Amino acid sequence: MNPSTKNSQHPTGQVRIIGGQWRSRRLPVLMADGLRPSSDRVRETVFNWLNHLWGGVWGNKAILDAFAGSGALGLEAASRGAQSVHLVEKSPTIASQLKTNIQTLQASQCHVHAQDALVALPQLTAKSFDLIFCDPPFHQRLLPKILPLVTNLLKNDGLLYIESEKNVALPESSWLLLREGKTAQVRFHVYQKVG
Repeated sequence: MNPSTKNSQHPTGQVRIIGGQWRSRRLPVLMADGLRPSSDRVRETVFNWLNHLWGGVWGNKAILDAFAGSGALGLEAASRGAQSVHLVEKSPTIASQLKTNIQTLQASQCHVHAQDALVALPQLTAKSFDLIFCDPPFHQRLLPKILPLVTNLLKNDGLLYIESEKNVALPESSWLLLREGKTAQVRFHVYQKVG
């Protein structure tokens, strides 16, 4: 992302939607400490995996982006036709920017929950999801706390995407590793819920 100095209090950058109906669309993102949008390269790889696993069918999929931040993952899923996308974002300012971007895209299937994921996820138990994106802020040890919550929200054959710093322990039991990749800074994985 390229920071801008238009607003010195909340400098902005951009994320680009890489596929689907909003392909190549650039959206403003507020720059904030800990906000680290998934790179275009990582997103392209992950969405190629998901397209392969689902045969390119997104229209019946319910998606949860548990740490939405820029919204890059959730909005990419919406662009590809996901039926519903729930984006959870703790920062009120960033959540407000997400809502603005959703209005700009006229993405009525997207819903923003302006709450901490540890609070919001237990409130979503009436829903079940085909895919949960779990890309928490690094160095806060949130994965061990969030994994039990996402397990309860996934459909039986649901998919879990995890993006983490390289030295984080990842789930072992109840999960089947389907795909994995890494860059210089991050590891990223797609798991399927089993049992």
